[in-house]
Amino acid sequence: MHPYTSIFEITKSESDPENIFYQLAIKDIQDAADLFLPLYNEEVDGADGYVSLEVSPLFALDEENTIAQARQLWQAVDRKNVMIKIPGTLPCLPAIKTAISEGININVTLIFGLERYEAIANAYIEGLELRLAAGEKIGRIASVASFFLSRIDLMVDPLLEEKGLVEFEGKAAIASAKTAFTLYRRIFSGERWDRLAAAGAKPQRLLWASTGNKNPATKDTLYVEELIGPDTVNTVPLATIEAFRDHGLPDNRLEQKPEQALTILEAIAQSGIDMEEVALQLEKEGIKKFEIPYKKLLASITEKIKR
Repeated sequence: MHPYTSIFEITKSESDPENIFYQLAIKDIQDAADLFLPLYNEEVDGADGYVSLEVSPLFALDEENTIAQARQLWQAVDRKNVMIKIPGTLPCLPAIKTAISEGININVTLIFGLERYEAIANAYIEGLELRLAAGEKIGRIASVASFFLSRIDLMVDPLLEEKGLVEFEGKAAIASAKTAFTLYRRIFSGERWDRLAAAGAKPQRLLWASTGNKNPATKDTLYVEELIGPDTVNTVPLATIEAFRDHGLPDNRLEQKPEQALTILEAIAQSGIDMEEVALQLEKEGIKKFEIPYKKLLASITEKIKR
């Protein structure tokens, strides 16, 4: 059915543009999940083939509404290979833990800093522990932590140029990602994790987001080539996929030279650039960048209702 016709049909029983949007989105997500189900079922069951649907961006700093809508969307979509997107903001950390404890697959978005990433990974583990303690199974729960990259360099590079540290331009995001992967290896190992793994738990994979390079001075496949590695996901724009097909150089670089990544971050910190402050600023901007198109979408639906 054409979206315009769908909106018209839904308005016979619904007038709220947000409710109309989610009715349309849920059907699209169900169809997409069904298309990806063979991928979900192949080889390692549940390793891939997921489709994500996000809670309202207007709830990015609202734990209570976030978890309530996550439950609602999870039940409405009713597909084992769906993930509900929850922003990795400080107020939503408890919502992430609660959702995991209730068996809801979660895609945590808007991660820009290492400190917050570690807190999110721990929220995932805490959710699994709560579920296991309640006597529930944890082997079918999946989650990713979406670390946004290109925006980090867009903000940090001008600061580095001001300080005369041009040799580090285009390197802050990759260094952060590699260090996050080192944290991932540490967090999802050891006695605490082994207890969960023995019950079937899967690690929360890192997902590289915002991987289209926006800086023409650096290689267009930068965020793909440098972050190829095990147990990760890379959401790549089509133009970047085509560029990589044409001249990309595949290799497992994610695990190479982790000490160099730390050296870069230490040099940036010593120059007076606080990467956690950068992450918080990017999070605020990211929330707005999600809110604005969402509000425009609702306005567009409202206009179609009027017509």
